[in-house]
Amino acid sequence: MAQAITPPRGMRDFLPAEKATRERALGIIRTSYTAHGFDEIETPVMEDIERLHSGLGGDNEKLSFSVLKRAIPTEDLEKAAAEGDAQQLADLGLRFDLTVPLARFYASHRGELPSVFRAIQIAPVWRAERPQKGRYRQFVQCDIDIIGEPSQLAEAEIITATLATLDELGLAGCTIRINDRRVLTAMLDVFGFGAAEHPQVLITVDKLDKIGADGVVTELRERGATPAAVDALDAFFHRVTTLEFNPFGVRAITKALPAGVDEALIAELAALADVIDPAKLVFDPFLVRGMGYYTGTIFEIAHPDFTFSLGGGGRYDGMIGRFLGQEVAACGFSIGFERIVDLLQSDSVGAPDALLLLHDPSASPAQLVGLKTQLIASGTRVRLERRTKNTKAQLDRAQASGFGSFAFVTPATHSVEDLEVKPI
Repeated sequence: MAQAITPPRGMRDFLPAEKATRERALGIIRTSYTAHGFDEIETPVMEDIERLHSGLGGDNEKLSFSVLKRAIPTEDLEKAAAEGDAQQLADLGLRFDLTVPLARFYASHRGELPSVFRAIQIAPVWRAERPQKGRYRQFVQCDIDIIGEPSQLAEAEIITATLATLDELGLAGCTIRINDRRVLTAMLDVFGFGAAEHPQVLITVDKLDKIGADGVVTELRERGATPAAVDALDAFFHRVTTLEFNPFGVRAITKALPAGVDEALIAELAALADVIDPAKLVFDPFLVRGMGYYTGTIFEIAHPDFTFSLGGGGRYDGMIGRFLGQEVAACGFSIGFERIVDLLQSDSVGAPDALLLLHDPSASPAQLVGLKTQLIASGTRVRLERRTKNTKAQLDRAQASGFGSFAFVTPATHSVEDLEVKPI
């Protein structure tokens, strides 16, 4: 039986047209973020296993790929098997996001960086997901982060840069769903959940878009959450689902929350409308963001044509302090590149200065390379292909790869001026 020749599950090959679309999108993202004052960095694909499992990555830590130590002694293998803990055999792991590596990077290079550091990271990450449409085991993240800016300027810059980048990509109509982890905590306190219950309650509430309000309430009851608090949350769900939380501002946020949430927190969150078009911001009291390291404002990209988020982020002031031993303000945003690139049209990659030369078998290598060299010198992208009987199929493939024109080359074609260039 023939062996399967597909990529590993949850990982993909990209044909030339797909790769061209991806690179075009990445180029737009890089150019836009750079224009907003961010600098690109690069970190290793692996980090120490202890760092990846230090409680900074939330549920994603459970999805990390571990890398075995080299030359493991037999006694260590037997010990791990006896204790049922394979993790002790690993010392490294593939990164599951770019935020944990960034925190380590900043701690390592703080003395070489400006007091407020604006970073771009665009790179693949790996998670042991159950592969399905839209979920992969290897995918690209496009992050921007501001480290060292404690004021709301960081959120304002990051959201502004992200909205501008989405516009450059041609994804008009995007808005930012926004909340604050401190507001969420205050809500849970008002409902009557104990502080020890907060993490699990938030994990369940984060499933609201998948299992609905009744599903959240049922799961919390099954988990043994404080009954009176669950009742209060249930009543809240039924009250707010009929409300509109726009235009973004103090009034809308207050209307969407239970009585008793600190007014200063509400005012701080609403102040974002002073620097960002409030029509682009939508308050969502149920937005959680699953990562446990968020400490303040959290946000996600929404588009009216899609039920899923196109990216998200927030403030994570406590993470870098884990490495430095002192608090450092941090805020970041990650574009969901794999989802966004699927929305872009591949034909937008085509360029009119990409020329396919279909040559006769009798054309000499010297002749063909000479023509190609002349065209490339004039700024034209050139591909040589031997002409076949099925010319239409050749032209279709070339067009899918971004070629907009073609010309035939015969032994009588001696210079660029002899070419009869035609559109594909």
